[in-house]
Amino acid sequence: MQIKALKFGGSSLADAEQFKKVANIVKAEESRRYVVVSAPGKRFDGDTKITDMLYEAYSIADAGEDMTDLFAKIRGRFESIITGLGLDLDLSKDFDKIFSAFHHHPGRDYAASRGEYLNGKIFAAYIGYDFIDPAKCIFFKENGTFDAERTNEVLSAVLAEHERAVLPGFYGSMPNGTVKTFSRGGSDITGSIVARAVNADLYENWTDVSGFLMADPRVVHNPKPIDEITYRELRELSYMGAGVLHEDAIFPVRAAGISINIRNTNRPEDRGTMIVPHSEYYNYETVITGIAGKKGLSVINIEKDMMNSEIGFGRKVLEVLEEHNVSFEHLPSGIDTMGVVISDAELAGKDEAIVHDIKKAVSPDHISVDGGLALIAVVGRGMISAKGTAGRVFRAIAAKGVNIRMIDQGSSEINIIIGVDESDYLRAIEAIYEEFVK
Repeated sequence: MQIKALKFGGSSLADAEQFKKVANIVKAEESRRYVVVSAPGKRFDGDTKITDMLYEAYSIADAGEDMTDLFAKIRGRFESIITGLGLDLDLSKDFDKIFSAFHHHPGRDYAASRGEYLNGKIFAAYIGYDFIDPAKCIFFKENGTFDAERTNEVLSAVLAEHERAVLPGFYGSMPNGTVKTFSRGGSDITGSIVARAVNADLYENWTDVSGFLMADPRVVHNPKPIDEITYRELRELSYMGAGVLHEDAIFPVRAAGISINIRNTNRPEDRGTMIVPHSEYYNYETVITGIAGKKGLSVINIEKDMMNSEIGFGRKVLEVLEEHNVSFEHLPSGIDTMGVVISDAELAGKDEAIVHDIKKAVSPDHISVDGGLALIAVVGRGMISAKGTAGRVFRAIAAKGVNIRMIDQGSSEINIIIGVDESDYLRAIEAIYEEFVK
């Protein structure tokens, strides 16, 4: 029998009615055997996520103040779910333990994780699955980094003893037993870890959207959904700021060659987006897979005659950045020119010192820092086979009166990155989308 691991986000489990939807999805297929759940999210605009409420309650208790009223609201949210599901489940001991723990400074990670912990217990009871506490089988190292190999070994053995199970997302434990949370996309990461541990045939990530879109809907009106995307393409779009899964959330399944299906809890009939290790298929009409971009960038322009023959030139420039603890985004270059693209946030307050040290290190003929740059990435595995893709990108932008400040294309040929003025950012993305998506 196939094995599927599933993860449901906070909006999917915000109240009893959402719980019922999720239960119907899980029970619709026998293969859906391992489920990772998030803490209850917002039920409506203006509502507060349980995790945020827990953070606030812990801060109040940590300051020695009375959090009784706020904790009662947190408890009430969970009890309303239990009542709405008609469950005969008493979590009083858990609530009392958490309330008491908050007054003994167990740490913000412990506080934040209790939303997933309690939701996991409720959902496991509702669908009749075993409950497994990740603190006993998902591990971090002493330095706080995730211990992938130990976790996979222990978690695989634990899950092998449970035909069907529910696990809270977002957290594990440190070597001393204290709770530690993942920094980003916590429940997504847990879902990926579980999928790898059970060698799942598929990892279904259920949220409140029907997959990924070809462009940001805040920029492009009603962009088309992406049916299928490779991990490499996903990485490119995610790096450029697209609202997709974070790299940490996909690495365990990517390493195991497991595909991910992004699905919509509120529209389970939608196919969603498939994220696959490899694919020969691409949409011959659009050619591209997606468009993404980011603003708030600057470029350090360096010019020097015979730069290309000066051994160690690039290394010396990058060593200056390293000394100032600054990372770079891109390195577009020519024979006698080198550009270093850096986010404004990284560069803030350091630009003059960096320029001074680069001058000292490589004695350039000219150096300047130009801000107001935006980068746009056009990504697609179909670009390798389609002739004239770059030309179409440039013509579409030029037709809108947008000037290109920078061009960069990776050797993999699955992406083209262009730099434009921030003021032209929206027009450029719209022009590219209109050119490729009819």
